[in-house]
Formats: sequence, structure tokens, C-alpha cells
Amino acid sequence: MASLAYLASSSTLVLLLLISNNNFIESQAQLSPSFYDQTCPYALLTIQAAVRTAVSRESRMAASLLRLHFHDCFVQGCDASLLLNEGPSITSEKTAFQNDGSLRGFEVIDAVKSRVESICPGVVSCADILAVVARDATVAVGGPSWPVRLGRRDSATASRALAEANLPRATATLDELRANFQNQNLNERDLVVLSGAHTIGQATCGVFRSRLYNNNSNIDEGFRALRRRDCPINGGDGNLAPLDLVTPNTFDNNYYVNLVARKGLLQTDQELFNGSSTDRIVIEYSRNEEAFRTDFAAAMLKMGDIRPLVGSAGQIRRICSAPN
Repeated sequence: MASLAYLASSSTLVLLLLISNNNFIESQAQLSPSFYDQTCPYALLTIQAAVRTAVSRESRMAASLLRLHFHDCFVQGCDASLLLNEGPSITSEKTAFQNDGSLRGFEVIDAVKSRVESICPGVVSCADILAVVARDATVAVGGPSWPVRLGRRDSATASRALAEANLPRATATLDELRANFQNQNLNERDLVVLSGAHTIGQATCGVFRSRLYNNNSNIDEGFRALRRRDCPINGGDGNLAPLDLVTPNTFDNNYYVNLVARKGLLQTDQELFNGSSTDRIVIEYSRNEEAFRTDFAAAMLKMGDIRPLVGSAGQIRRICSAPN
């Protein structure tokens, strides 16, 4: 009887897994780079122009916009839940401790949405805008391009609790980072290559101070001394330092070169080159920029496919910060 019960439960589990997988495949099949070709043919050009303007005004904005897509997709999937403000029925993901005070660029997304709404009201989702903006921001600082798959719809809900559970912490170990990514069906190589987004952008002293003043030996001493100048042991939490020591405003592979030299600004970055299985991937990308660029584009496509709302699910929000 026990064996029969086990077989029955196993069959049920297999069936549920098959149904879940089929639903996943079906949802991905509904995403297409040509999704708006007929309904809003100038959407992508409009988004591209707005992103170019924003990045030309402030080069740091490219990293900020790219980060928004990442922080959205890891919570409830790529559904623009990150953009929702606090409300009577909404616990905003913006206030999660991984996001609060560090995410930026929301005003750019709002401006992009306004421009797109002016030419195609109620057609283009905020979730798709985040995905396209991430690609265009990457290209604007010399990074690779990729054919963004479109057709996502927007969530009417958000979850601060899920954001705090699913987004990597600044103090995460490599095992914890692996788990964060595995929970999104992203593998170890995806972890390493998507972390390469830190080839652009800056971080605040409060985020990397502990790396400078603890007893961690996996840091170049000259680099430690350099960063301590702008990040004292007390105060200066908002002082900025580039994530890439060499070319902080250009999308290239110097991020990995820095890690090999033990000059990663964040502890979570240096964890990728710290005597583990990810070392070989870091070395590969430090030596082969083209491989990094190709793999980054593929990984961004893969991340953009995390649990999208498609078909009649969700909504097309009129403004990105509030449900309809």
C-alpha cells in the first residue's frame, strides 16, 4: 500500500511539473520582439531616444536603469511590480532594504511611459518598458544589444516581503548568491555574467565599508587604501565610488579584470573570485570580452523571461507607479 501511495503521489508530482513546465513554455511563446509592430510601431524608437537623452545627461543613469529591470524580475517575475508606490493595498518593493535609498531612475521610466502613452495609449506595458530600457541603457554605454522579447503585462500588486527574500544582499556569500539565482532558474554562469553589469555604475560607502575595514584578506591593499580615502570608518555613508575602477562609464570586461586583481568594490562581487568554481568563469571573461558580451546578452534575454504575465493576465498600467 505504501509503495502504491508513493507511486500515486510521484505520478501526481510529475503531472504537476509537466503542467507547470507547459505553462512556462506557453507564456514564453507569447513573447516576441515584434509584439508591438502593428499596435505601436514607434514604441521602441521612442524608448530608445528617451534613454539616450537620459544617459547623455548623466552617464551613471545607464547602470541605474539596467538595475531596475534586474530588481523587478527577481520579485514576482518581470511584471513591473517594482515600480508601484506604496498604497492601501500595496506594500511597495521600493521600500525593501535592498532597494530603499539605492534604486534610482524612476523618473526616467515615468518620462518614457508618458511619451509612449502619448502615441499609443494603453498599449505598451511598464514591464516591457523596463526590459527595453535595460537593453537601450546598456547599448548607450557601449554594451551589446539583443532582441528584447515583448508582450509582458503589468502586475497590480507588489511584495516588499518577496523583494527582501529574493534579492541578493550586500553581504551575501557565494552560496547565497547561487541560491538567489537558482530560485529564478538562473545558473552559475548566469550569476557571473549578469554580475558583470557592475562594469558600470557606482555604489555608496555604506554598502562597501565593511569590505574595507574588516579582516578580509581577499582585497588588494592598495585598492583598500584608495577606497578608504572617500569612505571613512565613520560617516560618509552616501559617498560614491565606481564599481569598475578603470572604466566606470563604459560597458567592457574590466569588472572581471578587477576581480582577478582582488579589486572588486563589493564583497558580493569579489565572492565570484574567491577560490570557488566561479573563478574559472571570471578568468574566462577577464580574458575574452567578446564572450562576456555575447553571454551577457543571452543571460539578459533569459532573465527577461522570468514568469511574465501574458495574454489576459495582469493589466497595462496607464502610469507605472500605480495600478489602474
